[in-house]
Amino acid sequence: MNYYTAVLTNYAGFAGRARRAEFWMFALINFIISIVLYGIGAAIGVGQALEGLYSLAVLVPSIAVAARRLHDTNRSGWWQLIALTVIGIIPLIIFYAQDSDPGPNQYGPNPKGE
Repeated sequence: MNYYTAVLTNYAGFAGRARRAEFWMFALINFIISIVLYGIGAAIGVGQALEGLYSLAVLVPSIAVAARRLHDTNRSGWWQLIALTVIGIIPLIIFYAQDSDPGPNQYGPNPKGE
């Protein structure tokens, strides 16, 4: 849960690097919250409104943590745009899953402290 709150406190921070654990835990908790809100919305009869509002609220932090994750692999955050093509999602997931670039890079020191 600390990773999730750390991403939200760094709401629009695109500078720096994010570890794999920070990125994937944020994605997992977002997914779980979205499913719960979708279920609550369906139960009370508002459809996808709750889940949609939540998705809008975490849009900027999601883009920011993804950019920082790409920075950790020594790639520009602009690589996220490759997801606009259907096939581009596959290399993007591979980039997110890769280990950190060892040592400092142009985006800052290694968050693992190596």
